[in-house]
Amino acid sequence: AFLKDFNGILVTDGYEVYHQLARLRRGEITIAGCWVHMIRKFKDALKGLGKSGRKTVAGSIAQEAVDRIEVIFDLDNKLNTVTEETRLKVRKEKIAPKVNEFFDWIKERRKDVTLKSLTGKAITYCINQEAYLRVFLQYGDVPMENNTAERAIRPFCIGKKNWIMSDTIHGAQASAIIYSIVETAKANNLKPYEYMKYLLEEMPKHMDNNSKDMTFID
Repeated sequence: AFLKDFNGILVTDGYEVYHQLARLRRGEITIAGCWVHMIRKFKDALKGLGKSGRKTVAGSIAQEAVDRIEVIFDLDNKLNTVTEETRLKVRKEKIAPKVNEFFDWIKERRKDVTLKSLTGKAITYCINQEAYLRVFLQYGDVPMENNTAERAIRPFCIGKKNWIMSDTIHGAQASAIIYSIVETAKANNLKPYEYMKYLLEEMPKHMDNNSKDMTFID
């Protein structure tokens, strides 16, 4: 419902509901995968294996996967200050070959691990997400990851414990509205407090007594 009027590119994790939405609205919504979520799978595999496990075949594959992905990230991060046109050109010329090499390599190594292992699951996730993870190569303004969105929702996730007694639908809607306004203000380099104060002072001036668009919060 939230995305019913949206047309464009969504940068997301591997949550299947986003992919279903894109299939239902083919041509209107494109899903770009997040490489941070993907590399995290291999890092988690390394943590699960421990120091001794890193010397195994599964450990060496997970480590090499991390190393290869970090090279791709490093190349793309160097393009942060260039124009979208230049970024797209470099992505096609220098980064796309590295991405091709990575997926060719990871598919070849799949047979060397147990698919139920952490490394095997990371490889399966990676291969299943390949089409979405390649989308950034087609555009100059699409990032490799959705860290911006994750940072934006972190304050809300942390704050959940502070309003455990706010258990009404209207309360949840009010919280979502306020946090959306605050994060939008921050994304546009505005000072949230001053912006909220301005809204609360100005909104009543543009509404009549019969308006149903104002939500009052007790």
